[in-house]
Amino acid sequence: MSPSDAQMPTPDLQAISSQLESENSRDRLLALVALKDVSPEDAVPLIKKVLDDDNLQIKSMAVFALGLKPTEDSLPLLVQMMETDADYGVRAAAAGALGYLQDARGVEPLMRTFYEETDWLVRFSAAVSLGNLKDQRARKVLLEALESEEVVLHQAAIAAIGEIRDTESIEAILRFAQSSDWLVRQRLAEALGNLPSDKSISALKYLEKDNHPNVSAAATVALKQLTEAQG
Repeated sequence: MSPSDAQMPTPDLQAISSQLESENSRDRLLALVALKDVSPEDAVPLIKKVLDDDNLQIKSMAVFALGLKPTEDSLPLLVQMMETDADYGVRAAAAGALGYLQDARGVEPLMRTFYEETDWLVRFSAAVSLGNLKDQRARKVLLEALESEEVVLHQAAIAAIGEIRDTESIEAILRFAQSSDWLVRQRLAEALGNLPSDKSISALKYLEKDNHPNVSAAATVALKQLTEAQG
């Protein structure tokens, strides 16, 4: 243990617990922040105190905190909130937190939410989390997301296809090289860097000439990534 570690103050759980019950929303917010360095086992029971908070910012922050504190309670709590909370922002936060939890049991609830949810933000968060979980079972959902009318879902799905390294879906995402949305083209370039194939290299050489600097830069990085992986 280094001297700096030895001097680190131990969070006062009793004080944090009391602060989470304060009528002042700023106190409750600061108490949630103070849980950052607390072990999941100690933090989750305290986070639960504000999962039904009247203040949506605090409630969403508590949901997000659950995603960073894996315990046996974390996943079922997040799934329940993603599927049943009345506020779409909270449902989206829960879907996003499931990706941070890095628990493969979250894949099926996330896929179900993508199919059943009507709000685009929740579906976007679900698609991003499916990418974070890097599970091939998400492939069918992500391919369907490519057919959505919402451009942000194209961005999320393309990025996630890269994350799960689904080389079979290269053809499905290549058509977005002509997208009018530069962020879609950038996500495509980044994804192709994880999908080694001649088609990826050819598409990245095309995207290197893109008129948006972020897209061309992403393509250059992705090409380097593929070249190094090959050799």
